[in-house]
Amino acid sequence: MSARPARFLTARSLKVAGIAGLSSLALIACTSNTPEAEKTADSNATQAVGGGKNDEPGQKVKIGFSAPAADHGWMSAITKATQAEAKKLSDVELVVAEGTNDVSQQISQVETFINQKVDAIVLLPFDGAALTPVAIKAMEAGITVVNVDREFSSNFAARTTVLGDNKGMGVSAGTYICQEMKGKKDAVIAEIAGIDSLPLTQARSQGFKEALADCGLKVNNRVAAEFTVESGEKAAANLLQAAPKIDAIWNHDDDQGVGVMAAIKNSGRKEFFVVGGAGSANVMRDIKAGNTLMRATVIYPSTQGADGVRLARLLVQKKALGDLVEVEVPRTVQLYAPVVTKDNVDQYLPSAFES
Repeated sequence: MSARPARFLTARSLKVAGIAGLSSLALIACTSNTPEAEKTADSNATQAVGGGKNDEPGQKVKIGFSAPAADHGWMSAITKATQAEAKKLSDVELVVAEGTNDVSQQISQVETFINQKVDAIVLLPFDGAALTPVAIKAMEAGITVVNVDREFSSNFAARTTVLGDNKGMGVSAGTYICQEMKGKKDAVIAEIAGIDSLPLTQARSQGFKEALADCGLKVNNRVAAEFTVESGEKAAANLLQAAPKIDAIWNHDDDQGVGVMAAIKNSGRKEFFVVGGAGSANVMRDIKAGNTLMRATVIYPSTQGADGVRLARLLVQKKALGDLVEVEVPRTVQLYAPVVTKDNVDQYLPSAFES
């Protein structure tokens, strides 16, 4: 799709022809809070208000939420956090579609939201490119779309996008390992990636490579898993067999890391340390206890859907982020990828997800 001027990056009001049957969307949850919305003084003007005032009840906002199946600890945490956040907001009604990895079904879910005339849709697509056309359709119907995590292929598919920082994860992991190596130029560094065909995996690996290069190190041994326990164990076993000496391992994903750590335990090797990725609670507990080779993990926030609900509400109510001078909600919000160690684990453990 050709690029068009940024001034057109708003929802365009068009009538949607036809009403699809509600049977096309399996709805597993509906969070509705009953207090009546309070009318704003000027509903047509974007309000730059303080953070406290933003939390005061306002115009009632109906939000549809769709995400992939919760077959992964991080994905399950996304949906749970989204629902929990909506329950805190008395002026938000959240309609949650059943999680699915079927692109056609997720497209149907969004079409049903359009026909239900929701005010906003928070959408974590199974496949960003495949969901782009129906997201554009929603925007053209006057519905505010907030894209979460996996990006659409067109700027016209969403008003705002909430992202984790995949390349930043690699940079954080690589920088931490550089610091821990303390100038050891012959250190052997290994990497256990996720699914290699995914742009997010490629971004993580690129950031890791660049950070290591900055201190004169490189990835000496690399294998890829598939974000599952079984694939993590298999990939780690292959890595340990191929590399007789390792100083540090970065594993991209804490869910597959359960298998990675099982393979390491079975090998009996202890000459290296491990850095995780995503920030699961079980990994953080291991870091805190200090009784495994897991020394750190890099956060990939599972708050993105919850943040999407917050932003969708502000957009529909024509409010801005209270701590910014800008009077509009930003086009893109990218969350930070901090390193969690024994020194700061208590700060992040309460919001961590279970693998």
